[in-house]
Amino acid sequence: ISLLDRAAQLHFNAVILQVRPSCDALYASPIEPWSERLTGTMGVAPQPFYDPLAFAIQEAHKRGLELHAWFNPFRALHPLSKSIVAPNHITKTHPELVREYDTQFWLDPGEPAVREYVLRVVMDVVRRYDVDGVTFDDYFYPYPVKNALGRKLDYPDDASWQKYGLRSGLPRDDWRRQNVNQFVQSVYQSIKGAKPWVKFGISPFGIWRPGFPKQIKGLDAYNSLYADSRLWLANGWVDYFAPQLYWPVDSPQQSFPVLLNWWAAQNVKGRHLWPGLNDSNVGKEWGAEEIAHEMET
Repeated sequence: ISLLDRAAQLHFNAVILQVRPSCDALYASPIEPWSERLTGTMGVAPQPFYDPLAFAIQEAHKRGLELHAWFNPFRALHPLSKSIVAPNHITKTHPELVREYDTQFWLDPGEPAVREYVLRVVMDVVRRYDVDGVTFDDYFYPYPVKNALGRKLDYPDDASWQKYGLRSGLPRDDWRRQNVNQFVQSVYQSIKGAKPWVKFGISPFGIWRPGFPKQIKGLDAYNSLYADSRLWLANGWVDYFAPQLYWPVDSPQQSFPVLLNWWAAQNVKGRHLWPGLNDSNVGKEWGAEEIAHEMET
């Protein structure tokens, strides 16, 4: 509550609450188990009972703040999880939809049943709670991991590729991107069909592809995460877009204003464009003046 009070005092207009970190729930879900982050044990409700999402919505609205529910769509288990996995977790109920990638467990976006399942989870919250928005961040296919020899480990989706990818007629990378594109579009359209006033936003990795603009270098999210984020913005499949521009103004290869101007040029549907700022770096590599400089840009 003190954080909400502070947000209101600073004239913020919205808060974003993580409600689904890893196919678990920080709310009373009929689909997924309670998150271990509440009690230390997955599947165990808080005692005395309360619903953190319902409580947060009520308290945010009292202070004139919107409450946006933040979902991680495809991560199935966090590698730092400590709890025994609950019997109603998807890794137990539908292991055929889960892939192990290095130390992670991930839902396979190539499985139509996965996309339908995650959409059902999102829409359950939209329909039952008075949320003002739904947010995803930069996780779609997982960030690439290298083996001991320094070679990139490919995502282990042979099963879905054989069932669905081959007959799509697309190269495998394009098929993976299509899986995410279909999912993003379906989430946007479903939210608008149920509650048109609920906003949908995505905060993707701040670089679409190296070389866009020309001097930009860094991770190729298009080829690594199979996230064609420029397409989502250009097609208007979001109400707001918050690319993670976590670099300083004077970084020549990842310049904050250069990237922001490039994203603005892609915003042909006129969606809200709100850059994500790396305020957690203040006091580490940056002084507070860097964030002020970015806000003035």
